[in-house]
Amino acid sequence: MPNLQHIRKRIQGVKNTEQITKAMKMVAAAKFRKAQESVLRARPFAREMHATLCRLARHEEVHQHPLMKIRQPAKTEDLIVLTSDRGLCGSFNSNVLRKVEHHLLDHHERRDDIFLSTIGDKGFRYFSKQKVSIRQNIEDLLKKPTYRRALALAEDLADRFVKGEVDRVTLVFNEFRSAVQQQVLYKTLLPLEPPEQEAEHRDFIDYLYEPEIDKLLDRLVLRYLANQIFMFILESVASEHGARMTAMENATENAGEMIQNLTMIYNKARQTAITTELMEIVSGAEALKG
Repeated sequence: MPNLQHIRKRIQGVKNTEQITKAMKMVAAAKFRKAQESVLRARPFAREMHATLCRLARHEEVHQHPLMKIRQPAKTEDLIVLTSDRGLCGSFNSNVLRKVEHHLLDHHERRDDIFLSTIGDKGFRYFSKQKVSIRQNIEDLLKKPTYRRALALAEDLADRFVKGEVDRVTLVFNEFRSAVQQQVLYKTLLPLEPPEQEAEHRDFIDYLYEPEIDKLLDRLVLRYLANQIFMFILESVASEHGARMTAMENATENAGEMIQNLTMIYNKARQTAITTELMEIVSGAEALKG
């Protein structure tokens, strides 16, 4: 027969866990709303940057920019892994890490030419245990993402690309779709691809530029790259909070179901104990009569 005291302790333990997961869900929901607002506020500026680059894509100077030169074959690569600093967010981090592992396996013949960088403590800890060489770990970027930090990272990546230290810069991250849906994407940051097709299909009005186009491109292209990195970081942060909110909601529901099952087991065990005691009392009374 199950131990009633043991079952009571288990029920109380699961109730404590349910309270924790419920509180974590509320915190994640509040952070998710703020992160979602940040993404929505940043999108109009990103669209205007993209539209400006589309307009400039009609000029030949765009294709000759150093950050848009495609090198074939691309021998060296900077691979940036964007995860979270904390766990308890379902498969948010594991999906990214699995994507990176598949990429490294697919390109094992040039593994020494892939330079790994991490944004997020989870990715850094994972690859440190795997004894994978990490070029840099960018710390404290996810706590409060800023465009200034994204611009500094873009300048570092652009400098390595222009000097020929790397032929391609890529980023693996979770794209924000909704609170319950995230998709792992593998984005090429450098070389930048000018949006030629959109420029051909849309009727843009050209302008007179001040300063001249080549000087304008030096500023615009780097800021376009920084804005892309900034947007990807914001989307990853929003995806993280959405994934944690969903995971904690599922954990709370599972804890509630477990409490119901344990309560049913407890009631059955208690009823069995009472029935056994009654039978023993009746049997003893019958024996005394005999």
